[in-house]
Amino acid sequence: MLRGGRLGPGQQRALVDLGPRFVLPWQATWPDWDAVFGRAAPRILEVGFGMGDATAAVAAALPDHDLIGVEVHEAGVGALLKLIGERGLANVRIVRHDAVEVLRTMVAPASLAGIHVWFPDPWPKKRHHKRRLLQPAFVAELARRLASGGYLHCATDWQPYAEQMLDVLAGEPLLVNRAAGCSARPPWRPLTRFEQRGLKLGHGVWDLVFERR
Repeated sequence: MLRGGRLGPGQQRALVDLGPRFVLPWQATWPDWDAVFGRAAPRILEVGFGMGDATAAVAAALPDHDLIGVEVHEAGVGALLKLIGERGLANVRIVRHDAVEVLRTMVAPASLAGIHVWFPDPWPKKRHHKRRLLQPAFVAELARRLASGGYLHCATDWQPYAEQMLDVLAGEPLLVNRAAGCSARPPWRPLTRFEQRGLKLGHGVWDLVFERR
């Protein structure tokens, strides 16, 4: 579901000034992404970008790639738009909608070079595990959207969730693990604000990188 949140004045201005260019409304058909970005380029989907710090960093580091960020929180959308304006990023577009629906209706099969799912809600209580995003059916949908050789990169600071992620990802026949288990943090993943806070508290972080066969 879409969520609001407290917006700072900079985020509010970014929504008004930059939203019309960089935020796409959800639609039930695949957009012409080449037309949306004004070019043909490898594309990365980011599911749940939070306040957008990592998304903006990746976009700046990979100017030859296009990023599609999906987030339900208005404050996060405003924050990323503010970063887009400050850094002059042209290779990011945002869809403020449920990621499951966006994936099913706006992303064609075998069309993505990569997918990032960084620090999704771990829902630590056992009775809430069914709410976790990375379940077999959703992972199958993600895998089908990757081009051959494309990657799915997940990260969490909750070890039991990392273990479940590893089981679910390893059980998807379209994916193969790039490591024997968890991976070292790849150089393309910047430290997120959330992650930095967790590291200061002594939390571990687990990265999992799988590739489409």
